[in-house]
Amino acid sequence: MEAYLHYSLLILLQIAFVVQLYYLWVVQHRFITYKIPQVVYASHQKVSVIICARNEAYNLERNLPFIFNQKGIDYEVVVVNDCSSDQSEEILRMFQAQYPNLKVVVKEEHPRFKTGKKFAVTLGIKAASHEILVFTDADCKPASDYWLVNICEHYLHPQTEIVLGFSPYEKKAGFLNKLIRYETFQTALNYFSFSLSGDAYMGVGRNLSYKKSLFFKGKGFAAHMHIPSGDDDLFVNQNATATNTAIEIRPETFMLSEPKLTWASYWNQKIRHLGAGKLYKASHQKSLSMQAISAISFYAFLIACYVFQIEVLIISILLFLRFLAQIFIFYKAMLRLHSKDLIYWAFILDFFYYLYLVILSIRGLFRKKIVWK
Repeated sequence: MEAYLHYSLLILLQIAFVVQLYYLWVVQHRFITYKIPQVVYASHQKVSVIICARNEAYNLERNLPFIFNQKGIDYEVVVVNDCSSDQSEEILRMFQAQYPNLKVVVKEEHPRFKTGKKFAVTLGIKAASHEILVFTDADCKPASDYWLVNICEHYLHPQTEIVLGFSPYEKKAGFLNKLIRYETFQTALNYFSFSLSGDAYMGVGRNLSYKKSLFFKGKGFAAHMHIPSGDDDLFVNQNATATNTAIEIRPETFMLSEPKLTWASYWNQKIRHLGAGKLYKASHQKSLSMQAISAISFYAFLIACYVFQIEVLIISILLFLRFLAQIFIFYKAMLRLHSKDLIYWAFILDFFYYLYLVILSIRGLFRKKIVWK
């Protein structure tokens, strides 16, 4: 019986290893071979930037000037002041006097029920004057003055309806910051790689673009209005096709975000994002689950094999080969996403990343109703 258990653990470890190699060498390898376009500095297109803000006076005052510094393209900025009780109204009024291309939409809270971010986004889209929409958040700032023009360049291709951008968190001291940035890197590497495979499944609302006509053609957020999250990833999941989605990873188009500084605030942020994945297409749920389960299983069976001293040399070779494959793919990807300092922590961060996924998934089974803010 003991021999059978040992044999089973070793076989399961090898299966998890093979599945992991598939995602590294077949799926994620596409990202490191993708040819990054040259930076462009001018375009004749017109675009609407949409920002939904609830009690974001500080961030609006600090980051809106970076949005209004964009060059080489004709654009408007639509800010939805979503039931704010701080100084947002005064800040936005000040910016309106300075920038004629700022449009403010005020959303008042209904006395009988709270409305979520999706309703605010919908109001912003309806108020937008242009077909090309670019979304970001109040606590973000573009890495350069040519963020918009390079995002919009993809729409010169007539089939493009969605553009997925990258929004890294700023580098700070401490392990929490490294874990947050590693998770962001892993997520981006995955959704970019799947998109390059013709199977885009999500985008991040801090740096996301799509056409206004696509929003109304797909009936907006109607299919998932009942959950608070998903205004970005679920919309992409339900509307992306093999030919209508492009990725944008020129460093000039990165949208920089402020990371959480405490474990509690980070945890609360992750809890708010729960639920959307259950509404992904079945094929995406299956593929992403297999990817996560194979990684978690690899670590679990590896630890079990070490504890029971099962073929220590073989399992050590498997660990080394997986780590070697990760380093090869991750280092090249991190160079492209300006995260190469994380490579020195990759082994530790990868383990904690999947441990966090397990804990978060368990917590999700007992979660209460979540609101935007």
